[in-house]
Amino acid sequence: MAETPTLIVGARIRHYRRKHGNRSMAAVAGLCGVTERYFSMIENEKRTPSPGLLTRIAAELQVPVSALLSDESPTRATASLTTSPDVARALLGYGATSPGPAVGPAALRERVEEAWRTWQKSSERFTEIEEVLPVLIADVEHSVRAHRSASDASARRDVLRTAADFYGLMRSYCRRSGRLDLSLMVADRARRAAEDADDPIRIAAAHWNLGHCLLSQDGGAQEAHEVADIAIEQLRSVPESAEKAAVQGALELVCVVAEAQRKKWWDARRRLSKKAAPLGKKAGESNVMWTVFGPTNIGLHALSIEMLAGQCAEGLRLADEVDISQLPSRERQFTFTLELARCYDQRRDDAAVLVHLLDLEKLSAEDMARSAVATSMVTGLVQRVRPTFRHQASDLAERLGIA
Repeated sequence: MAETPTLIVGARIRHYRRKHGNRSMAAVAGLCGVTERYFSMIENEKRTPSPGLLTRIAAELQVPVSALLSDESPTRATASLTTSPDVARALLGYGATSPGPAVGPAALRERVEEAWRTWQKSSERFTEIEEVLPVLIADVEHSVRAHRSASDASARRDVLRTAADFYGLMRSYCRRSGRLDLSLMVADRARRAAEDADDPIRIAAAHWNLGHCLLSQDGGAQEAHEVADIAIEQLRSVPESAEKAAVQGALELVCVVAEAQRKKWWDARRRLSKKAAPLGKKAGESNVMWTVFGPTNIGLHALSIEMLAGQCAEGLRLADEVDISQLPSRERQFTFTLELARCYDQRRDDAAVLVHLLDLEKLSAEDMARSAVATSMVTGLVQRVRPTFRHQASDLAERLGIA
């Protein structure tokens, strides 16, 4: 008689679900005859599946039951601090092509949205997203090609919209993994897909993506500002809606950051309060086009301006008014906590710096290892911190691989 599986099976189910098509929990749960909530509890190791259910799950994930019963977590390659070679090859057209018929619009949309959820919410988002991106890139591009001359105009538009959203994710991934060249390339693909879909909101979101690429480059602030301003002007002809307000507000924040990067502190503050904040009230806490725009994100930018301006006391005062639990993105929670740590670092409050660096590690050690600002703070803390905290700071540096 087979042994009852240990709870580690949940991690393995999640691993293979994402690796084999990045299917949603709801889809796999439904086919296995359980609720999405119960399936989520299994993946999060709060419930143990029965042998019969485990067999059904293995069949749906197309793996042997033995693959889900190992005592060890699924083997993963060591996480790279740059863009995965397989992802880069797929983007450049050198990866494996997608065989067989193209993925349909609904299934493609589901997979892209699941990838976005992984990217925004997982503490191991780089490792997890890199498992699914090469195949998803091939499937998205194959579907776009297949629908290019299709007679079903509605299906073609749906596929193009999904492609635009997907390339927005790729922009974020490539930028965060240090490939600004690829980030610019996929930002342009997002814009072209949005234009081919004739979708004004997604065209504006594509400009927002491009603006963030430019903000990441030395001397790119002025160009980012111009790109965002052009998109804001184009949105004027779009009917008013909460969706429009969210994307327009996100573009305003690109301008705010561009002004702050050029040390135009008062211009940045004025634009934030006069243009972005009213749009935040109109849009509410949203995640339209995955921009995470809303009042909380506006508060994060207010903190960032004061930190960059060296007004840390004011930045910390503003931070007390922000509840990051409202943010649907772990990345934005990470950014907020990093800005707090930078404020305390400027004040040489080493105990507070250490507390917030440890919080960053809990949010995402993968993001922390890729953040030059965070790793620099850790290095500086190890060199100067008093003996009371030196052991904790040194251990943190060792875990991040910068000791």
